[in-house]
Amino acid sequence: MTEKTRIADLADFDMARQLKSEEDIATYVTMVIEDGDAAELAHALGIAARARGMSEIARATGLSREALYKALKPNAMPRFDTINRVCAALGVRLVAQPARSS
Repeated sequence: MTEKTRIADLADFDMARQLKSEEDIATYVTMVIEDGDAAELAHALGIAARARGMSEIARATGLSREALYKALKPNAMPRFDTINRVCAALGVRLVAQPARSS
């Protein structure tokens, strides 16, 4: 008989552990942007910042760690300037593309 694994015994999934490169971060952030949820974008950038190291990202953006955590928490609505600075610190950039291909 096969032993069953209980859900409670499984390790928690942490997306930050999956983001190992700038390409991983760019792909993840792009998928979130395509969903169109601004609050989720802030949360995704927070996960990416955690993957890279919140202290490093705070230093690169000129924000305190506390301000960064607050701006990138779930359901936060950070200013575009903050999003842009975090993206630059993560080594990614936001790019506009035509919604329809011609």
